[in-house]
Amino acid sequence: MAWDTEGTRTRLLDAGVRQFAALGFAGARIDAIARDAGINKERVYRYFGDKQGLFAAVLEHELGAFFDGLEIEDTTPEGIGEFAGRMFDRCLARPELPRLLVWESLELDAPVAVDSREPTCAVNASRICASVGGLGGAAAEHLLLSAISVVVGWWSLSRLTEVVLSDPASAAVRRGMVVDQMTALARAAGEAGRAG
Repeated sequence: MAWDTEGTRTRLLDAGVRQFAALGFAGARIDAIARDAGINKERVYRYFGDKQGLFAAVLEHELGAFFDGLEIEDTTPEGIGEFAGRMFDRCLARPELPRLLVWESLELDAPVAVDSREPTCAVNASRICASVGGLGGAAAEHLLLSAISVVVGWWSLSRLTEVVLSDPASAAVRRGMVVDQMTALARAAGEAGRAG
């Protein structure tokens, strides 16, 4: 019987997502990843070389596609709020993504999947410029980073949300706040840009 190379690789990537999202690179163990995937740990080495290779492959696969289909469609401040809401929905469906973003920053010296992430970020920054009159390119990039930070903070700062929020588990309330606050921030940024 032929070995299902692609299926094995996919199972290892999926197990890597779960283990690395939960524990980061330093905390995840090859044995646990292989056990989670239901595959002999030798396959990790065969397909990815080592734990670093698997970590890089997981981040490339997951974060490279993070922004796929997430573009600002409505070039108004409300459109920026809705963009943040759709990003929130993506993270709600895949809570490993915000955690992997955090682990990328904590454990790597350089970002992964730059070739696939940078163009989408550039498109969204240019749409922010179009959405918010008077806002320059650098300010639009910072507003985009603020939107991403506001969204992923609910997951990446989960212990702090338990301290700050009286109902930290309400995704619907948090999503509404993200949309409203990013819309207001976009409006304020536009006013400041026009005044400056």
